[in-house]
Amino acid sequence: MRYARHAKGALTVTLATVASHALMSSGYAWARDSATSGDTVFSGVFEFLVTTAASWALTPLVLWAGMRVMGEAGNTVLLVTGGLLWAGLSGYFIDDIDRTGGQVPILAVAAYVLVCTGLAGADSSRRSPTPAGNGNM
Repeated sequence: MRYARHAKGALTVTLATVASHALMSSGYAWARDSATSGDTVFSGVFEFLVTTAASWALTPLVLWAGMRVMGEAGNTVLLVTGGLLWAGLSGYFIDDIDRTGGQVPILAVAAYVLVCTGLAGADSSRRSPTPAGNGNM
């Protein structure tokens, strides 16, 4: 087991979570301001959708960049699964984040970070060693 890869993953996942959550909090505040100052039923919907899409795109991007900056390759499992898990988690708690001063419950964020830290250890580029005496097949 490569503990350094897990430590790098934990740092990267934490940074991605903080960045995405901060983006959602500030973006939803922007959407609320647009909704209160607008005069139509759809005021603030564009801002809400852009914020949600940006957060869901930012998470895998930060995961990829963070792991690459720290010299780790083969992060496909972390990027895909971590991105989908963030979309599911933030989508489930979207009403909590959308409140003024709202946030995803800390236990849910901690569980997300722990699961993704475990996923960071899954290196899709590693191959199992060949048995001794078989040569290169």
